Amino acid sequence: MIKVGIVGGTGYTGVELLRLLARHPQVALTAITSRGEAGTAVADMFPSLRGAVDLCFRDPKEAPLNSCDVVFFATPNGIAMQQAAALLDAGVRVIDLAADFRIKDVALWEKWYGMSHASPDLIAEAVYGLPEINREQVRNARLIANPGCYPTATQLGFLPLMEAGCVDLDTLIADVKSGVSGGGRKAETHILFSEAADNFKAYGVAGHRHLPEIRQGLTMAARRAAGLAAGREVGLTFVPHLTPMIRGIHATLYARITREENFQALFETRYAKEAFVDVLPAGSHPDTRSVRAANMCRLAVHRPQGGDTLVILSVIDNLVKGAAGQAVQNMNIMFGFDECLGLSQVPVLP
Repeated sequence: MIKVGIVGGTGYTGVELLRLLARHPQVALTAITSRGEAGTAVADMFPSLRGAVDLCFRDPKEAPLNSCDVVFFATPNGIAMQQAAALLDAGVRVIDLAADFRIKDVALWEKWYGMSHASPDLIAEAVYGLPEINREQVRNARLIANPGCYPTATQLGFLPLMEAGCVDLDTLIADVKSGVSGGGRKAETHILFSEAADNFKAYGVAGHRHLPEIRQGLTMAARRAAGLAAGREVGLTFVPHLTPMIRGIHATLYARITREENFQALFETRYAKEAFVDVLPAGSHPDTRSVRAANMCRLAVHRPQGGDTLVILSVIDNLVKGAAGQAVQNMNIMFGFDECLGLSQVPVLP
């Protein structure tokens, strides 16, 4: 049994962490923090957790975080980098669900996130927590940078092709759609019901902050597999879209073939031992409801008209495999638990 704390538990990823951890057989929820809601019972804010979580929100300065075995940061970007070092010094392991430690190039991170990094010395140590790539590094890590939702769906879709070296690395395209919960639990005009419902739009076409994270991951995979020249990155056009649904990400990924393979078999072999990646039969069309509330990525491989372009379909729940579920998956690996423990939820339908 391990003691777990959560910093910033009032957002969608925070409540999703609570939902998953409340029924985890090896977890004792010890502390959850919120400056604005200190003293409020978690179950009063989130009635869905009545009978499952009996904690009250506490001010971060008063919460017993240093006595935890692991602390999750479900906070906005820029918070974990200010507090992680003290926790690590106290022997606490840290899993950050924000972007503070995802990008290894500090200057690049500062450019895309518009702030100075408070703990650049920790970036080199942080392990990028995509278990399907970095499982062994996660096992021994003190600090995990949990991947973003768009990067998870996109990288898992492209990864077998990067490792096989059978597509053009300069012309990758990711056309990705997300539900409005990806924007967080806050009052912003573009995610108001009257704005987002019955509507569909692209955004961030000129550049989205998840782009460098995705390119970094794909480039590293290509370098490991084929010795991609240092300094060269994969070429990726990434276009996110906002869709009128609450949960889910659907990534339609395009890659030009440079060497023939049995692409269906390539994907099936790569993910054969992965509990949370499901390669569907040839010709399938996965939908977001097939992963709703589950820690699962479902993939399908297509080659339209037998041409020179592969189309990979990748779906995840942005709050689970794209955030809280993947964080719990990383925790399980770090503490030597069965990787699936607490994550066996069947997707919700409808």
